[in-house]
Amino acid sequence: MKRVLMVAYHFPPLAGSSGIQRTLRFVQHLPKFDWQPMVLTANPLAYERTSRDLDAEVPPETIVHRAFALDTARHLALGGRYWSALARPDRWVSWRFAAVRAGMRMIREFEPKAIWSTFPIATAHSIAAELHRRSGIAWIADFRDPMAQTGYPTDPRTWQCYEQIESRVIREAHYSMFTAPSAVRMYRERYREHADRVLLLENGFDEESFSAAEQSPGTSDPLNPGAVTLLHSGIVYPEERDPTQLFVALGRLLASGLITPGRFKIRFRAAVHEDLLQRLATEHRVESFIEVCAPIGYQGALLEMLRADGLLVMQSAGCNEQIPAKIYEYLRARRPILCLSDPAGDTAAALRAAGVRAMARLDSAEETETALLAFVAELRAKVTELPDRAVVRAASRESRTQMLAERLDEASRLGTKTSP
Repeated sequence: MKRVLMVAYHFPPLAGSSGIQRTLRFVQHLPKFDWQPMVLTANPLAYERTSRDLDAEVPPETIVHRAFALDTARHLALGGRYWSALARPDRWVSWRFAAVRAGMRMIREFEPKAIWSTFPIATAHSIAAELHRRSGIAWIADFRDPMAQTGYPTDPRTWQCYEQIESRVIREAHYSMFTAPSAVRMYRERYREHADRVLLLENGFDEESFSAAEQSPGTSDPLNPGAVTLLHSGIVYPEERDPTQLFVALGRLLASGLITPGRFKIRFRAAVHEDLLQRLATEHRVESFIEVCAPIGYQGALLEMLRADGLLVMQSAGCNEQIPAKIYEYLRARRPILCLSDPAGDTAAALRAAGVRAMARLDSAEETETALLAFVAELRAKVTELPDRAVVRAASRESRTQMLAERLDEASRLGTKTSP
């Protein structure tokens, strides 16, 4: 069996990020396709929050090395301030030094045939680029989402650092992968001479985890008996998933009497920015409709999706080239979905392809008000459409892993790549 060295910051026991699932499920499924993963990740000291709930899902035969890393904002700050150069390209840049040394030791000892690295921690690509340069081993870079974007990162020096890393990765990696079609088109246009090496590899869901959740007691129990409950599971980013107009819409519906306390709820699970949600709820006097809940384990989160009356997606127009990883789990849960996103974006397109029709722009209170009222009425009448089963089946993590394995096979056959 061939070995692949996987450079990933997001890996158990890190808690609070759905990004863990992509790497973890690749690690689980790659051996089925003749690839044995080895993981080079950060030591848990670098993680702001940890949880042991996914530790048992890392296959015991997986070699995992946790290189020393610090979080600049937490470990190198004085009086809440730190030198910005110590956080470029990101707050975990210190990880690079120990990780490159550890990675070279792993390469010498285990002789992997390929290297794989994954964003959104840019330092992971920097580590992999150096390992590739020193060893000549084939390298696949998993961007997931766009890196250097218009206006992001907002700090000019950080943006320049992102752009330099991005350019090097696209030039030197055998393949660069993105999770959304628009991101692929953007990067093929941006780097035309390397367009044939820019590929799509979407996120997905883990069937084994859902099957286990479906066997749990209470799967058919409603979250709030007597009250239609929508669930937003995961981080509510203040800009990328700004919920302000949703709360405006809720306030209008309350004032008009079209929704009433006790009969409707929106539950935000593991939102991170709980203060924002509480402030908006108070400002628009809709506290009675809002539940802000602490993080729970992964299996508990899946069970909650299965029990929700409906699932809520939020994605701003500024993220049209991105698709939240969570929507693939939403699709597998096969509950009705309300999408608040730009209809021209990839998130809306992916959900439309799965048969989801309840949509409105996240930045429009008027559209959200109309869509929310119609969606709730359909839920109460039990006439909402569920995601298409064929589309759901195609989105399994195992299917995505097979696609990755095929690219790893191709890259390893190509051998050392010399950048132009």
